[in-house]
Amino acid sequence: MHTIVEIIKDHLQYKQQIFKLAKADLVKTYRGAALGWAWAIIKPAVTIFVYWFTFQIGIRGGRDASVNGFPFFLWLIAGVVPWFYISDMLTAGTEAIRKYSYLVTKMKFPVSTIPTFVSISKFIVNLVLMLIVIIIFIAMGYFPTAYILQLPIYMILSFLFFTTFSLCASLLASMSKDFANLVKSLVTAVFWLSGIIFNINTISEPWLKSLLMLNPVTFIIEGYRNCFINQVWIWEEPKRLLYFGIIFVVLIILTIWVYRRLRKEIPDVLN
Repeated sequence: MHTIVEIIKDHLQYKQQIFKLAKADLVKTYRGAALGWAWAIIKPAVTIFVYWFTFQIGIRGGRDASVNGFPFFLWLIAGVVPWFYISDMLTAGTEAIRKYSYLVTKMKFPVSTIPTFVSISKFIVNLVLMLIVIIIFIAMGYFPTAYILQLPIYMILSFLFFTTFSLCASLLASMSKDFANLVKSLVTAVFWLSGIIFNINTISEPWLKSLLMLNPVTFIIEGYRNCFINQVWIWEEPKRLLYFGIIFVVLIILTIWVYRRLRKEIPDVLN
């Protein structure tokens, strides 16, 4: 509890700096490019088009592939857009402390807050993209239902989970670059095994379906689709929520343990 209180105090004490650094990180990401901020939309749009063309036109030959009465394209963007934030946190989040090592070695900035402002930076882009997703649904004649009210819940859970993950991962990556390389090598596997491209609910083997649902990324992706496509309330799937909660608690405990063990060594390692 002492460590948790310490981390919370650091965030409250440096809250203004955290938001200023989040803004700076966001500006830095797109600064220098001719199209600037447009890349925040262009890059995801190109990725979504490639996935849609591959699975809808290439594999299915343009045949109808609706999911719960919604076009495959809408089902796709409802899951892929939250993945952009998740993938950023798996990569940029893991390297956050190394990227901003000068804050630790020269300014004595709290280590625990670095992944937080990086996460806020990525999350802002995700908010814009989700707004575009809602506009696309409306433009195609699918207006939001009451289930959209739980979207903030899944977004907050996603933010908290992957911010916590990035703190743990970035601490370990600061001690060893091999860990950062390991996480990068697993990102593609996580993408293909998390039900982002295929409908996990169509899996016939109960044990395999249950195993895949242990993946917290799957829980988040399915949660977003429950808001737009599946129209399922979060409390209607208690087992999935329980699995996610257990994994989140384990992650928090692991992060606290890693933070306590490494926080004093990080400045010396990064120098």
